[in-house]
Amino acid sequence: MRRREFAELVVVSATVGLVSTLAMPQSSSQRSLATPRSSPQIGPPTSLLSAAIELAGDWGHMLPRAAEQVVERMRYACLGGVRLVSDRQPTRLRVDEHTSGPPSVWLHPDGSTMAWIIVDIGERDWSKLAYQFGHELGHVAANSWQADAKPEPPCQWLEEAMVEAFSLRGLARLAKDWKQNPPFAGDNAFGDAIAEYRENIIRGYTALADSQGLVRDAAAWFADHRSEIEMPGLNPFAQSMSMTILAEYDRAADCVEALGALNRWPGRTGIPIAEYLRRWEQSCTEVHASPQLPLRLRELLRTS
Repeated sequence: MRRREFAELVVVSATVGLVSTLAMPQSSSQRSLATPRSSPQIGPPTSLLSAAIELAGDWGHMLPRAAEQVVERMRYACLGGVRLVSDRQPTRLRVDEHTSGPPSVWLHPDGSTMAWIIVDIGERDWSKLAYQFGHELGHVAANSWQADAKPEPPCQWLEEAMVEAFSLRGLARLAKDWKQNPPFAGDNAFGDAIAEYRENIIRGYTALADSQGLVRDAAAWFADHRSEIEMPGLNPFAQSMSMTILAEYDRAADCVEALGALNRWPGRTGIPIAEYLRRWEQSCTEVHASPQLPLRLRELLRTS
């Protein structure tokens, strides 16, 4: 009994002491110590890697969370470890599933900071979703998502080649990551399906590059086929060049960051290639990106 009474006395004494302490008036210095003023938290600016992703459009019976996982994983596969140097990065990404039409970036003229990517895939065709999203994400990385980013010859083909290589590089990283750490339990084997999807594309492009003569002499290839090469879009010559650029991405990761320096000048892709590469090099200097890729392309194509 005495032990219990002693314990109760200690509890009461401690409680009284606590109440007395809380009730005591505080000096201004004590108040500042007890309730320190919080400074406003300034976080890092939103980047293409951290921008919020939202799904829109007709996804049919596909689970939205599954599509989000694929898109998020592919974004990281494409951009993880890459310095994002552009001063024109969006704050939101919308991925809009259409049931017809080609994948694209919609250049919506509302002045918002949202990049709007359109894809067109089959039911649960996750490899195709990753591939299409990666290509269009490459355009966004290359500053081709705002209303004034209308694609124009003669250099649009080169941007297409660069972002195609960007997507293929991302697919390789996605396949490896999916194999080791799938987002869905027991789905490791789908990493092999992604790798096979990618390999089929590369096999076709490699055959094209060989038949066109790109592998033997890139400068002669460009001079001999220039009128066909400079047709807008991912034409067969742009597909071939994507293999050369992919090799540069794999050889030097700094080459990928140079996409963020693209199209920051008047005229964008609508200027001759020699001027395009010069302005790209200058833009790399302005945003502190490696100029290795434009320098390498100038060397390969021997543009003056």
